[in-house]
Amino acid sequence: MTEATLRALDGLRDLGALQWYVIPILAIVFYLWTMEIKSSRASGEYRNILAALAVFGADFLNESWNGWFMVLSGRSALWTAPGPTALRTTVGWNIEIMFMFALLGFVFWHSLSHKPKARVLGLPEAWFFAILYSAVCVAIECVLNASGLLVWDWPFWSRSILGVIPVFAIGYFWFFAWAILATTRRSLKSGFLVAALPYAIAIVLDLVAAGLGWRY
Repeated sequence: MTEATLRALDGLRDLGALQWYVIPILAIVFYLWTMEIKSSRASGEYRNILAALAVFGADFLNESWNGWFMVLSGRSALWTAPGPTALRTTVGWNIEIMFMFALLGFVFWHSLSHKPKARVLGLPEAWFFAILYSAVCVAIECVLNASGLLVWDWPFWSRSILGVIPVFAIGYFWFFAWAILATTRRSLKSGFLVAALPYAIAIVLDLVAAGLGWRY
């Protein structure tokens, strides 16, 4: 296994690494979710919640199969986060990343005007912002990779013209596409089923991995 993988595994889920700054950030996340839920209850409109759940669930699934990729390759995950953190939850995930993804769906949802047939630069509004935010996130990941906080060890997943295409498509774009799918269902129930699917798959993957004695 790569040096970055070994470092990530060494500090994996180490509660001794926890820092006090996690508490106020957690409070902010709780507050924002509470306000979003309060708004939804008042309006009867829950698509903001669907968007947030869909984006976080997609990331949860990504981190689970990324762990499988690490184990099955015997070398490295597609992305590894071995750097300083208050809590590394998987080899490519940490508490700081989780906080960000817990809110990203709300950022996406509230960027939309929600006007019928709204378009930006000729694209349907939701898809424009899906592309825009995916590109912004990839740019941030490239900075994190250059700094050594986020490690990429595979040539097809790298800071190059061709290498950033899978980062864009698999690492982010499908998150927003999944949010669009969840929020455009005809019924709230079907929307929640769409949002819940990545969680179900991720939990199955993680339980099977735990049963096999895999650690990621």
